[in-house]
Amino acid sequence: MFSRDRSSPDSLRKRAFSAGSWSMIALVATQGIRFGGNLIMTRLLVPEMFGIMAIATTVSVVLALLSDIGLRQNIIQSRRGDDPVFLNTAWTVQIVRGFILYAVSLLVAALAWVAQLASLWPADTTYASPVLPLVLAVTGLSAIIAGFQSTKIATAFRSFQQKKVVLTEIAAQFLSLMVMLGIGYFTRSIWALVAAGLVASAASTVLSHIWLDGSRNRLQWDSSSVKELVAFGRWILLSSAVGVLAMNGDRIWFGGSMSVTDLGVYSIAVLILNAMETGVQKLAASVVLPALSEASRIDDPVRLRALYYRIRLTADIPLLFACGFFFTASPMLIGFLYDDRYSRAGEMLAILSLAMFFWRFTVAHQAWLALGLTKYQAIDNLIRFASLWGLLPLLLALGGPEYAIWGIALHALPTLALIVYVNRRLGLFHIGRELAVLPMVAAGAFVGMLMTAVFVGL
Repeated sequence: MFSRDRSSPDSLRKRAFSAGSWSMIALVATQGIRFGGNLIMTRLLVPEMFGIMAIATTVSVVLALLSDIGLRQNIIQSRRGDDPVFLNTAWTVQIVRGFILYAVSLLVAALAWVAQLASLWPADTTYASPVLPLVLAVTGLSAIIAGFQSTKIATAFRSFQQKKVVLTEIAAQFLSLMVMLGIGYFTRSIWALVAAGLVASAASTVLSHIWLDGSRNRLQWDSSSVKELVAFGRWILLSSAVGVLAMNGDRIWFGGSMSVTDLGVYSIAVLILNAMETGVQKLAASVVLPALSEASRIDDPVRLRALYYRIRLTADIPLLFACGFFFTASPMLIGFLYDDRYSRAGEMLAILSLAMFFWRFTVAHQAWLALGLTKYQAIDNLIRFASLWGLLPLLLALGGPEYAIWGIALHALPTLALIVYVNRRLGLFHIGRELAVLPMVAAGAFVGMLMTAVFVGL
């Protein structure tokens, strides 16, 4: 039961603002560290290594999300989210899942090796790279490491206590950067990228146990907790399974249709875009979902609706502006940041930036989760999956990767019909609000063109 003070709109607003501030600090710091490290590593490594790492990372993410049952979201949303029995059961499930994921990672690495022996891939593609199977096997260790991560992180998000979580993320990223630069400088090998990922996972896991506040996790199996986890997670599992194939389908298809060098260049454009998308998703998971979940638990539809509209406006303005800005300014930005080997990433990023138009509806997805309507998230991802996997082979056949990139950028367009339908049913749709913010796209595009004219002319 929430106290009067804690459940008041002012209290929620203050706690959400504090959590959002710390999440922004984490976003800027961690993405800044990651992006700065990437800029340096492009000087130390050849583009081919980024292409191989893009495939290895994609495999890890795909496997993780194919088995995702929304443990963290469940802890944040559930009325039992502070119950030690529930938390310990969730932690035990998480550990078991980590070991299963690593076993599957080894199987994928073995299959990749066998496929190479059978010469199933063209010699110049990323899938044919001799080092790929070993990179896949070693990268997969992160699943075991992450499996032991404490549930204290989820409970911190639930209660808007993000400060120590932020410091943990920054420390893990900084340590990862130091390892990557050190190994990269002395070896000039892809293992600098592999080691950085493992170190980041290990540091985050250790710090989650010794630095964050809360009760210590221990192995426990409670049938009622498992029942709730399964009931909430069944739609999350379907949603994640098809969602990850939608989010990473580009690299899966391009691994067999792009040269390893071209995929390395493409991965730079994707890296920049993914850094921003990851930031949006982290803010949604750490601030939007807890805030909407608390409003939902109080069972006040009017308050939930007002909170939803405020958050949407906060998301719509910067994301629509960024969509227009990157569409016109990306070639200039890539030319400024990277050497000539990566120049084509500018055109790729310009097209891919159109996807930002759809990112703002992440707020709607969090509202569905807060209300326990996980099936709509699953349907949304099913639409994305069908759209992407229908478009990519067709566009690759018609015009190659140059055409396919447009399909990647716009494949979420059909989901707008679902969002309008569901939000109208929930009383969370207002056509005037949706239309009023659209001019921000044109404003961003104008600023991008202006900056390009100024910097190119210098």
